[in-house]
Amino acid sequence: MPKKQPVFKPSRSKKTGLPPGSIVYTGEKKSESASMAIFSYNEASFEEKTKASIEDIRNFKNNGNTKEWIDINGLHDIALIEQIGEIYNLHPLLLEDIVNPNQRPKVDEYDNCIYVVARMIYWDDHLNDLQTEQISFVLHAEGLITFQEKQGEVFDYVRNRIRSGKGRVRKTGTDYLLYALLDNIVDNYFVILEKIGDTMEELEEELFNNPKEKTLKTIHHLKREMIILKKSVWPMRDVINNLYRNENELIIHSTHLYVKDLYDHVLQINESIDIYRDMLTSNQEMYLSSISNKMNLVMKVLTIISTIFIPLTFIVGIYGMNFKFMPELEWKFGYPAVWIIMIMISLAMLYYFRNKKWL
Repeated sequence: MPKKQPVFKPSRSKKTGLPPGSIVYTGEKKSESASMAIFSYNEASFEEKTKASIEDIRNFKNNGNTKEWIDINGLHDIALIEQIGEIYNLHPLLLEDIVNPNQRPKVDEYDNCIYVVARMIYWDDHLNDLQTEQISFVLHAEGLITFQEKQGEVFDYVRNRIRSGKGRVRKTGTDYLLYALLDNIVDNYFVILEKIGDTMEELEEELFNNPKEKTLKTIHHLKREMIILKKSVWPMRDVINNLYRNENELIIHSTHLYVKDLYDHVLQINESIDIYRDMLTSNQEMYLSSISNKMNLVMKVLTIISTIFIPLTFIVGIYGMNFKFMPELEWKFGYPAVWIIMIMISLAMLYYFRNKKWL
């Protein structure tokens, strides 16, 4: 069975004893090589370079007529990250956070840029589980740089809008591009919630009809997924709020209005997560109650059967004694009489139990 991703498992042992600003990749080892893509655009033109080099980045950086989005995939390539930091004069602490893929979503403001950390969440059909990935955004006067370990499909919507020229992306600055990418991440949270909601509907139906041990495992699995969502989405509330209230000249006033709308979406998602968590807790209690009720029914049936057989056992126990002088032993109707008495006792007890509504 494929290994599931841990819930934000910290991996800082590689940095133990190193000074602040040391650029050390703390994620899982990767064999793939890093890649870079450059989107250079304005309202009238667009250029895309999918396999860009450091030299390409230097050339695009000196072009003041267009806006640039540099998309870097491969945090494990420390040399590449250091070169990018050198070209754009990025602070060592910022670079240190980029290569640590277990960051909490946050916003940091530096002299020449704004650094944003978010978590992309997607559904892995192979693992049948949620997967998360850290996305780092560096917004500066010369463009927007995004860092992630592997290219995600979530940003394809924005890439296509840039290519086609539809929407506001090519008409506005890279601050709006930052909003558009964050909006795609948040919108994907809704997709994940819908998928979890469908699973919960099936779970509730199973709870009412025929709860099994597998049902409890599903509940625990969903609770684990809600923890992943909560750890990813809850800090995003502060991230979006900080961007909305940020007075840095890199984010213009018109973009603030869109960021405020994004903040409302994040609040809505957080409320939905809280509701789902409460529902899962209720489902777990319902499962335990259902199992307990089943056990009580079984015990009730066994108790009634045992109670009925107690007097019958008493009767046959008496006549099972090997005493020589027992008057009924020589009686011609003794055997059928005992059977009649036992049947009458059983029927009387069943009538009594039904009268008491124990049956």
